[in-house]
Amino acid sequence: MKNQEEIDLLNDLVHITNDRIKGFAKVEGKIWESYPDVKSEYARMNSLSKVMKNELIDLITENGREANDSPSVAGTLHRTWIDIKNSFTIGNTEESTIENVIFGEKAAIDAYQNAIDTGTLSEKSREIVSEQLKHIKDSYHEFKGKSNYKE
Repeated sequence: MKNQEEIDLLNDLVHITNDRIKGFAKVEGKIWESYPDVKSEYARMNSLSKVMKNELIDLITENGREANDSPSVAGTLHRTWIDIKNSFTIGNTEESTIENVIFGEKAAIDAYQNAIDTGTLSEKSREIVSEQLKHIKDSYHEFKGKSNYKE
């Protein structure tokens, strides 16, 4: 890796990926009754997110750097807000949960696209980040489709 800016971008993506993993853990079991067909997609994306995190950490450690393997402050605040909001929601929280997943996936897409657009990533990093972005977009469209289906 050429510079600290690339390491910082990759660490940001590790934070985002940790946010996704923690977010998916919060979804588990909350929406299966209304959205039973989401369960397999959730399990696939949760598993894939863990692989993605390891790929990002490997990119960082291959260059003698230490990854900052924690969720972001913004992600932690967002999950707390979701908990508070859901505690006051009357009725169907499943739709709200799906909307929160969509919001989180959109934020991840924006962060990944920004990392690519900076032009800072090495060729290897850009290839891996681009492939991960494709998976996140697939997840976004899957959950967005479920939300649109219920409307």
